[in-house]
Amino acid sequence: MKFHDRVSITIEDHVAHVLLDRADKMNALDDAMFDGIIAAGTHLHFEKGVRSVVLSGAGRSFCAGLDLSSMGNPDRWGSGGNLTDRTHGNANRAQQAAMVWRKLPMPVIAAVHGVCFGGGLQVASGADIRIAHPDARMAVMEVKWGLVPDMAGYVLWRGNVRDDVLRELTYTHREFNGTEAAAFGFATHADPDPLGRAMAIAREIAGKSPHAVRGSKLLTNRTAHMNEDEILMAESVAQHELMYSRNQIEAVRAGMEKRAADFVDP
Repeated sequence: MKFHDRVSITIEDHVAHVLLDRADKMNALDDAMFDGIIAAGTHLHFEKGVRSVVLSGAGRSFCAGLDLSSMGNPDRWGSGGNLTDRTHGNANRAQQAAMVWRKLPMPVIAAVHGVCFGGGLQVASGADIRIAHPDARMAVMEVKWGLVPDMAGYVLWRGNVRDDVLRELTYTHREFNGTEAAAFGFATHADPDPLGRAMAIAREIAGKSPHAVRGSKLLTNRTAHMNEDEILMAESVAQHELMYSRNQIEAVRAGMEKRAADFVDP
């Protein structure tokens, strides 16, 4: 369905496909695109039955970054106020366009092709998993425009991209391809069919217990900020909530009976 002027959502077999749909501008980020991305993520947060999400771009590219016609708009990061105003929980509007995918309870897989620069790279980085075409063109572009990456990249790249590599690519805004992105940590895999690979992973995830998958994502998100004792307790609490639940018992039975599981959704 055409969910928004800039974004469409299709849901089939528990998998939601979110398509950035501004192909004539290589899905560049203008005000409407920021609003559409955030609205799509917010909608899926409450959409029952969605167990995984694929995020991709229409046309020749995933997302070319900030629409240069928006460069002179001082309000592009939020509605009134300034950059430090937290308009979306812990984020401003531009940051939320990337963070909304990390905040979703279900996993998100980004399929990256063509150009993926600047803000587009940060939106893709909000996904749990990123599949990039080997020839995709990617760059941490902001220094070229006298700016710094400020759409949650430093949160999302932490633990994935080696520190000195991130520094080099940020300071120089050097372009790199999808194969390099997988080596650097910006992408999970390089694949000549990124959308097909992303859909295959999403369908595989959709066949697992949604409570277990959501619990695993929540643990992964939270434990990066915890100490050892807190992590051990968080694991135990999460496991206690799952053990002997309806879906956990069904997962065991389906595995033993070698059949597809019949899970209930959160």
